[in-house]
This record gives sequence, structure tokens and C-alpha cells, in this order.
Amino acid sequence: MQIKRLLVAAVLLPPFYLYVMKLPEVWFFALLLVLSLIAQWEFYAMYRIAGLMRASGIGLGAVFLTAFYFSGTLFPQVLMFSVMALASVRLFSRRNPLSSLHDISPSLLALLYVPGLLSFQLLLRHSGPQWIIFLFGCVWIADSFALYVGKSMGRRKLYAEVSPNKTIAGAVGSIVGGAFSGWLLNLAILHSMDAWTAALIGMVVGATTIVGDLVESMFKRDAGVKDSGTIFHGHGGVLDKVDGALFAGPVLYWVSVAAGLME
Repeated sequence: MQIKRLLVAAVLLPPFYLYVMKLPEVWFFALLLVLSLIAQWEFYAMYRIAGLMRASGIGLGAVFLTAFYFSGTLFPQVLMFSVMALASVRLFSRRNPLSSLHDISPSLLALLYVPGLLSFQLLLRHSGPQWIIFLFGCVWIADSFALYVGKSMGRRKLYAEVSPNKTIAGAVGSIVGGAFSGWLLNLAILHSMDAWTAALIGMVVGATTIVGDLVESMFKRDAGVKDSGTIFHGHGGVLDKVDGALFAGPVLYWVSVAAGLME
């Protein structure tokens, strides 16, 4: 499994780096939109949301992310419209009012959880493509540290009810890996802060990555599934691959704005 992870990284990371760094911003938006639609589909599949509710939710997710890209000020209006639209779809698609809140809630949550959180990566990309590399580099390196430290040193469980394989040692590894990657990536591509600030921000990203991973594990356990999808054979779905970055993206943006590194 570890060799397979390294091979996947060796194959995917160079084209991802070139795609983000060399192509115009609209190409990153297109990639994010595709990933968002697939991840949102997987979320609906986990919770068995089908038919018109699923189609409406995915369509609104595309509108949500597109509106945010072209005009961030439209966010409140699109969000409120989505609430109204999904409630109306449920009203007219099924006459039985029972379980209506149960039907609407995951449909609406998926909008906030997937395209809503991913939209912060558009803000990061707008400040420069190197911020996207910094984000995913910190997340992936922190995740790798968590895996290897957890497997070699992990004894005590971190949160067995949600994710039985995660350990406290692995969580520490994620934080250390985040600090190391923050320092390294700032030195290599970002050049926007001093070493201590970069390590501290990387540490925050590493810690947030753990929370993002646990939140998705919580949803999967609630839905009774092992993986969000099967698009990556043996590695789960798109949502499994971006769960840490879903939470880390907004936190990186907020911390960077607070530190005066971007507007």
C-alpha cells in the first residue's frame, strides 16, 4: 500500500504542479468545478439522495461555484436561492411531507460542505498559483507523515468511534509534517514569510487536515460506507482525496489574511 501511494504521487504530482502553475486561473476553476461535481455526487450517493433532489443539488453546486468565481458578492444570494430551490423541489417532487427535512438537509449540507468549502481555493488561487501548491503540498505531506508515523509508532487511538485506524501519534505526525512542509514550500516556491511563520501556518494546516479527514469519516460511518466512491481503485473516491483540503483551504486563507499575507 505504501509503495502504491508513492507511485500514485510520483505520477500525479508533476502534472498537477504544471497545471496549477502554468495555466491561467480559469483552468484551475474548471478543475475545481469538475472535482466539486464528482465529490458532491459521491456525497449524495453515500446518503442515498437520488432523482430530482440529487440533480438539483449538483446543478446548484455548479451554479454556486461559478457564481463565486465570477462574483464573490453573489454568495449570500446564491446560498439563499439554493435553500429555496431545494425546499421547492422537495415540495413538488413528493407529496408526502414526512421526512422532508431529512431529504433536504443532506442535499443542502452537500452544497456547503463541497463547493462551499472548495470556493476558498479560488480565493487562494487568485492570490497566486503558488498558494494552491502550498495548500496541497502541506496537506499531502502532513497526511503522509500521519500515515507513516501512525503505522510505526501509533498505539493509542485518536478517535476510534469515527476512525479506528487513526492514532494520536499519527495526529502528531500530521502536525509535524505540516510544519515541515510549510517551511519547505515557503522556501521553495512561496517566499512570502519568514521560516517561523511558514512553519506555524503549515502546522495549523496539518492540524486542520486531521479534522477535515475525521469529519468525512464521521459522514461515512453515519452513511454506513467505507469509501466515498471507487474512482481511484483501492483508494476511494474524490471526496476521500480532498477531505483534508476541504477544511484546510478556508483555514489557510483566514490565517494568511490575518497575518497580512494576502487581502
